[in-house]
Amino acid sequence: MTQEQILQALSNVQEPDLGKDIVSLNMVKDVEISGNEVAFTIVLTTPACPMKDLMRNASINAIRLLVNKEANVTVNFTANTSTNRKDTGSVLPKVKNIIAVVSGKGGVGKSTVSANLALALAQGGARVGLMDADIYGPSVPIMFGVRGERPKMMNVGEKGMIVPLERYGIKLMSIGLLVDEKNAVVWRGPMASSAIRQFVTDVLWDELDYLVIDMPPGTGDIHLTLLQTVPVTGVVVVTTPQDVALADAKKGIAMFGQAQINVPIIGIVENMSYFTPAELPQNKYYIFGKEGGKRLAEEYDIPFLGQIPLVQGIREGGDTGVPIMMSDDDVTRKAFEEFAGLAARSIAMRNANLGASKVVEIVA
Repeated sequence: MTQEQILQALSNVQEPDLGKDIVSLNMVKDVEISGNEVAFTIVLTTPACPMKDLMRNASINAIRLLVNKEANVTVNFTANTSTNRKDTGSVLPKVKNIIAVVSGKGGVGKSTVSANLALALAQGGARVGLMDADIYGPSVPIMFGVRGERPKMMNVGEKGMIVPLERYGIKLMSIGLLVDEKNAVVWRGPMASSAIRQFVTDVLWDELDYLVIDMPPGTGDIHLTLLQTVPVTGVVVVTTPQDVALADAKKGIAMFGQAQINVPIIGIVENMSYFTPAELPQNKYYIFGKEGGKRLAEEYDIPFLGQIPLVQGIREGGDTGVPIMMSDDDVTRKAFEEFAGLAARSIAMRNANLGASKVVEIVA
């Protein structure tokens, strides 16, 4: 067996999302051959790639079918998270992908989804930050068990920077870490927008594969400020199945689809899809309706990223500072892992097929 034969065989293996073979995409590295032993590394576009097993099996079959049926094939994986940032500005220069998690209305579990999405991506091997941009209702301090903690300051060159807290392997920043939780944040729009700009420019996020931003509900000032400050890679829309939530989710989709904004929708995730009691894990009760988010995704031709069940453990984890991704609830963890994998896949496809992410310029 030769390296040329191995690469020729692997040129028949497709990257499922990008639609090209893994050799022409330059994803095959470190080919080693010794007798019947073959080993090589596939460089994924995201650590959370849900297609690993598919590519591994296809690679093994291609080599055994086209090169040597006795070959003992070892496929290793590494990742170089894709990005489509072309800007060379000073705003978050080391962050590859900026993902805004939005909802048309409050009460759909957007912060829970944001937190567990960040954790699932990190557990897949990515470097992840979570920015709580919900100025008036910050949830991160409670959900991550960091109430009362304060971030430190650090000089970077001549500029003082805020060092985000780290918890469960991800970096965290929230207005709730800077103000007493007993005090209401009574700010006009310009002050809230200024805080968001500071969270972007004055926080030492450093190198990240994904910065997940938990946005306030609705469509307003803070959303526009973020879009005009950083090149947002794409948006994840959170909804619940009932019509009242879907109507507001449509407004969020419409906002990001406007010609002067035009930020891609990475996908829709349906939260609280059904209730499952702990003592009857096979039972599903569709309290808020059934598959409304899935129908919405089909209506707008947007990727559907999955369904998250309504279970007591998710609420308990958020209240006690141990998110469900850090628990031993396998069923719910799996739901979030599958959601994160599909989101990462959708981000990689967006980076491969759409134009560069850029700061939005809105002419008043």
